[in-house]
Amino acid sequence: MAPFFGFHMPNFTFPGTSDDQVFDRVVESARAAEDAGFDLVTVMDHFYQIGGIGPETEPMLEAYTTLGGLATRTSRVKLGTLVTGVTYRNPALLAKQVTTLDVASKGRAILGIGAAWNEAEHIGYGFEYPPIGQRMDRLEEALTIAKLMFTQERPSFEGKYYRIERALNRPRPVQPGGPKILVGGGGEKRTLRILAKHGDIGHWFGGPIDDLKRKKKVFEEHCAVVGRDPSQVLLLIGVGLVLVETEKDAKAVLDRIPPERRAMVMAATVPQAADFLGRYLDAGFGGFTLSNQTLPTPQAIAIAGELIKTIRGSSVAA
Repeated sequence: MAPFFGFHMPNFTFPGTSDDQVFDRVVESARAAEDAGFDLVTVMDHFYQIGGIGPETEPMLEAYTTLGGLATRTSRVKLGTLVTGVTYRNPALLAKQVTTLDVASKGRAILGIGAAWNEAEHIGYGFEYPPIGQRMDRLEEALTIAKLMFTQERPSFEGKYYRIERALNRPRPVQPGGPKILVGGGGEKRTLRILAKHGDIGHWFGGPIDDLKRKKKVFEEHCAVVGRDPSQVLLLIGVGLVLVETEKDAKAVLDRIPPERRAMVMAATVPQAADFLGRYLDAGFGGFTLSNQTLPTPQAIAIAGELIKTIRGSSVAA
């Protein structure tokens, strides 16, 4: 299978752009990603901007409204969140929203979901913010409900936190078996077990390759316990990658990044980046997500397209 690439948009702050033009810029980026060869376009499911990207007062579009709009303005890329917080929506409603996205996009929806974490949003919007153990329990129940509603005509389920009774979900998802499920997060005791049991795609943010290989081994152990073939699950790594023309340009880019964020970003030429990412592919990971934090313009996204072609060409040659 060719390496998989996702383009993630956590940032909706575009210099010189008025509020009524923000979505136009999002469309521009999504189309550029599609043209560049990305397989997936994602947005955050947040209501405030999050730390590490910008002040919480920066613009933040609601995820599923945005994805529905993108479904009508793109034609090939899959669409989803990275990732929906389980506490933000009743899971039956979420399954209906993702099914609607699948219909609107003619079979391109992905259900991205995690246990939620941003307490400030919960306080601001009046959402309950239970302890992490309860959020994990809710995540597992929510995924059970979503899969039932994707695959059965009138499913019922009663858990500790959520229930459905002969729930209707029409029109049905376009994709056979329903949209693929992406589980975000790398918690080794619960999250990776939930991924092994329910997920089709796992997403972890980048780090030292030895740490990620160890985490992958833990995931494979969970798969053995639940009777799942780990090769059925696509493992993606989020990387902060600035693509430059020369090594001199790379140093100039890194010098402009605040010291506290520098370790999270790599500035590299296309050949250097292809070599770096190839090590993760050799370790058994299936692909990567890049973001508009480091690829903020259509021109930068187009250069990422050169990287995608290079890596896929190397994979075919191998």
